[in-house]
Amino acid sequence: MKPLAVIGNVNIDLILGPAAPWPKAGTEIIVDHDELRVGGQAGNSALAWEGLGVEYEISANVGNDQFGRWLSEAFGVRSSKWPVRPEGTTLSVGITHPDGERTFFTTRGHLPRFNLDDVLMVLDGDRLAGGYALLCGAFLTEDLARDYDTLFDWAGKHRITVALDTGWPLDGWTEANCHATRGWLSRCGVALMNEVETTTLAGVDDPVEAARALHALMPEGAVFVVKRGPDGAIAIDADGNLVSAAAPRVTVVDTIGAGDVFNAGFLAALARGVPPAACLSAGTAVASRAISTLPRNYGPANASEEAVQ
Repeated sequence: MKPLAVIGNVNIDLILGPAAPWPKAGTEIIVDHDELRVGGQAGNSALAWEGLGVEYEISANVGNDQFGRWLSEAFGVRSSKWPVRPEGTTLSVGITHPDGERTFFTTRGHLPRFNLDDVLMVLDGDRLAGGYALLCGAFLTEDLARDYDTLFDWAGKHRITVALDTGWPLDGWTEANCHATRGWLSRCGVALMNEVETTTLAGVDDPVEAARALHALMPEGAVFVVKRGPDGAIAIDADGNLVSAAAPRVTVVDTIGAGDVFNAGFLAALARGVPPAACLSAGTAVASRAISTLPRNYGPANASEEAVQ
């Protein structure tokens, strides 16, 4: 199996809910569920790999408070070289709703100051040579995003394929954000975006045509994946073919981080040399398991392998 790493945002998620309707200002409601857990795109993907028994590395940073220490402890030795920033740790409060959707309130915290030196302090390019690095949280890790070109150069030097999931820009898909993302795609071997992100970025309503348009910006042999929630996932593979996978029908408990969990399942399969269509099935299977269990479960250690057989 090829080496795997994830680079990006790790923060605290405080999940409360379900809440419906939205409470009136100045009032208080009681909800049935609360959970304090590791969050952020990088954190969610790493936890999924952990649950699947997949070996990986993770590069992130934390704030200099109790939350930061708790996050570091959650990843054990893997976090031993994470930088500690003088800011408080980024906190996201997620309010879930009965239909499985959610609303987030997030502090800026430590994430904007995550930078290239932090990444290179943790990751060994020679050890990751020939593998995959999931790069996520671009619009939250501002300092690192400014050095993405240098990071891509480092990855290319070590034959590390970058898999990009930018997440949603805080200020929306402005022309500047679209321009930056198109440039990043030109340096990535894998792109992992949801349907709204894909169609918005491409300026095309049809997700297949949008995926083809964005795939055309990527290097030869790249794969562009569109995550479609309950409708499964599609991809334009290295040969330009459209492949797809349906999602299992499950009773949704909590969709927070579903796309990040999909990324983990997809890349774990890809790192084993599994064809893209089967990788899509692995990703949807693991994500579906995660969003339908409480406490969250990713399946047995070989779940991603079972999903592609």
